[in-house]
Amino acid sequence: MSALEGILVVDLTRYLPGPFASRELLRLGARVVRIEPPEGDPMRHVAPAWHDALNDGKESIRIDLKHEPDEGRALCAQADVVIESFRPGVAERLGVGPEELPERVVYCSITGFGLGDRHEQRAGHDLNYLGWAGLLADTAPTLPPTQVADLAAGSLTAVNRILAALLEREKTGRGTHLVVSMTHGSHQFAAHRLGGDPIPRLLTGGLASYRIYQTGDGRHLTVAALEQKFFRRLCELLGRPELTERQFDADSQDELADVLAEHFRTRPLADWLELFDDEDVAVGPVATLEEAAAEFGGSRR
Repeated sequence: MSALEGILVVDLTRYLPGPFASRELLRLGARVVRIEPPEGDPMRHVAPAWHDALNDGKESIRIDLKHEPDEGRALCAQADVVIESFRPGVAERLGVGPEELPERVVYCSITGFGLGDRHEQRAGHDLNYLGWAGLLADTAPTLPPTQVADLAAGSLTAVNRILAALLEREKTGRGTHLVVSMTHGSHQFAAHRLGGDPIPRLLTGGLASYRIYQTGDGRHLTVAALEQKFFRRLCELLGRPELTERQFDADSQDELADVLAEHFRTRPLADWLELFDDEDVAVGPVATLEEAAAEFGGSRR
């Protein structure tokens, strides 16, 4: 897509959230110029393959903002969008804060905790934000499989708000200062649960028909047969149609899960996938990253 053709994005960020966000803007047609410190983005050394995957196609310039603030500020002043992820107050001290730039600039600060409360200056990373946000309560000490706070609450929220701000600028001619809090955003992913779950931990392990089961060859199946019609057909294919009646019985979930687990351990993953391939049962594999790339890693539609 080229919806953002002609839009200049200056990216002051490091590590994951900012580069992921500016990569999405690049995919939409924007020109992205990164301002890196003299030693480069730390991710170049910590995770070189990650760095290359997130920053391919962007331009980079190294500026020591502490000693050359005018050069960095001049480049940011030319931008349509500036993205930064310093701790609050640092961008201002470096001379590249929102107040230093023209009014038309859409300025996005990706932060851990937002501005104005007791956590504002707290150090943290994705795991900390998810812990503060309440997202790990059901599954700790198991770690999440990807960086939800960084990439969803941070990167994709930033992209969403930047696009909205660019649309607003078309009407008013003015940019704005967007503040994205990865902790607040993460909390919103689960805030709908504050009124209670129909079954405790409904989608985080409490329901037998929404779990991950090991297969006979040590691989795993994802079972997400939430709708009764899906679970009924799954039970029929397992030769246990009577289990359907217990799907939402709050007192039977662990026992029901044990029965399902015993069945799934009797055959290898490939056999189960073949059996379920043409059936409406909401079952799939736990694919490896390489397997997923082979099937879904091409261009997105």
